[in-house]
Amino acid sequence: MVLVLTGVAVVMGLVLAWVNHLTSGPIEAQKQMALESGIKTVMQADNLAISSTDTIRTTDAKGKETVFIVYNNEKGAAVQSATMGFGGELKVLVGFDAQGSILGYTLLEHQETPGLGAKADLWFQKGQKGDIIGKNPAEGLTVSKDGGNIDAITASTITSRAFLLAVSNAYKAYMGNAADTQTGATPQAN
Repeated sequence: MVLVLTGVAVVMGLVLAWVNHLTSGPIEAQKQMALESGIKTVMQADNLAISSTDTIRTTDAKGKETVFIVYNNEKGAAVQSATMGFGGELKVLVGFDAQGSILGYTLLEHQETPGLGAKADLWFQKGQKGDIIGKNPAEGLTVSKDGGNIDAITASTITSRAFLLAVSNAYKAYMGNAADTQTGATPQAN
């Protein structure tokens, strides 16, 4: 009985490894296509050439490393940033013009609660309740509950804080400043 179970486990492990090997290439290609599409979306341009790609690494006081990827182009840059939200890592791609104003954004990955935190993909878009498009993060991106002027997602303040922190950190990376790598779940000081 033990030999049969061991044999089945080994065979299934090999099958899973083989399937993982087969699907890893297409999954990576799909992520690359989503990134390229996201860059065009956040920069609001269909024809856009990336002139250079920079990787910026910062380390916070606790020794945690944060990585930002900056895709420079003729309109400004698209910056990939991540913070911890309510459900896990929240990864965003934010487009900035040369002065640092937000052109657009897209969520690349998140594990936020469906129907609540997952609304971040639309909540902060142009014309929506938490509209950040056209704003410059140098002037501050803070939810109204913390004394700012941006409406948080209803019943999802932690995700809203995390999202705005990711956008602010992307801006700081783009402008060459050190980013604040605290979690979005950390209470904000007024």
